[in-house]
Amino acid sequence: MHVVDNRVWWPEAPSGSDEDLAQRLAMASPSDTARGMFLRATLDAVRTLGDEEAVLSCQRASGEEKLVDFFIYPVSANLRMVFAAARMLEARCGGFDEALRQLGYKAAESFLASAAGMALQILARGDVKRLVGHLPSAYRASVSFGVRSVVWTGPTSGRLTMRREFMPHAFHEGLLLGVLGKVHARGARVRGHQLSTLESDYDLSWEA
Repeated sequence: MHVVDNRVWWPEAPSGSDEDLAQRLAMASPSDTARGMFLRATLDAVRTLGDEEAVLSCQRASGEEKLVDFFIYPVSANLRMVFAAARMLEARCGGFDEALRQLGYKAAESFLASAAGMALQILARGDVKRLVGHLPSAYRASVSFGVRSVVWTGPTSGRLTMRREFMPHAFHEGLLLGVLGKVHARGARVRGHQLSTLESDYDLSWEA
């Protein structure tokens, strides 16, 4: 079985493997960037769930010496840091994917405290469906890459599609759960599907 991006065919790699990371890094260009808040959120999560030596090791993996929330950094730095952090935390969290979910959940806190996250909350006005509908624009304000859209599947459910998204689906499952939790969405559920290395879908639902 093979998966494809818009440039080259890639053999499917196991989640969390060196090959998985290498494929994602190879597909990134210098113009693919993310705000420093996401890298700092990863370090905060490692600090909470790990220790200071692990924090230093993750920062070294990113290749960045100084991190500022609103500065932009190559997505490759973010990828290296997230993979390094998830590998350090997987034994404690119960697996690599669960570690990614915990890191994503922590990233939601930093995202919601940012200008883009605050704008999202103002636009949502506490309404879950309104918040989900504005997620694509909030992502655009935080990263330079990817295309995201929402299709409604019911009054309290929808599917968020992500194309040319570098983070694994488990990371975004955690991030989306963290965002939904901020507006106190009752019974919030997020199920991600990794379609190819840079393509994923997310089924979101909550109770009315």
